[in-house]
Amino acid sequence: MAKAVAFTGVSNSGKTTLIEKISQKLSQKMRVCIIKNDPKDKAVFDTKGKDSHKFYESGADVVVVSSTRTTLFSHRSMKLEGIVRMLGDFDLLLVEGLKTLQLPRICVARDTFHAEYLGYSEALAVDKSLKKEDLPKDIDILDLNDIDTIIDWIEKNAKEI
Repeated sequence: MAKAVAFTGVSNSGKTTLIEKISQKLSQKMRVCIIKNDPKDKAVFDTKGKDSHKFYESGADVVVVSSTRTTLFSHRSMKLEGIVRMLGDFDLLLVEGLKTLQLPRICVARDTFHAEYLGYSEALAVDKSLKKEDLPKDIDILDLNDIDTIIDWIEKNAKEI
């Protein structure tokens, strides 16, 4: 059974860098998938003028298949359950954003943290710039630069999906 954990925090807090480091380490021993939320719908995944872009612009959902990867371009928003079914066999799902998902969550903070993110987070990953006495006492505090400790937290707290 696959497990999942999510990450939250303000823009430029280090979420992507942290997820990338975790994925690089864990992908050596397990199958890792990542879902990233794009709340402003600004990500672009195809090249204008290429066949797959033309197909997508026609209104169709498009799947591009090669010997090393499969890429889906869809006009439909999908729920987590549908994405998990589509991804198939994997061990760990890392989710960036999507704070409404009921998943164990690490709030990532550098320089400052925003208390509104703590209401749906079980851990706070911070760098050395934040003073220990300024941090909340009722949440797991993780060193943002200690990937092994964060991975240990994930292994203990990730939710089966």
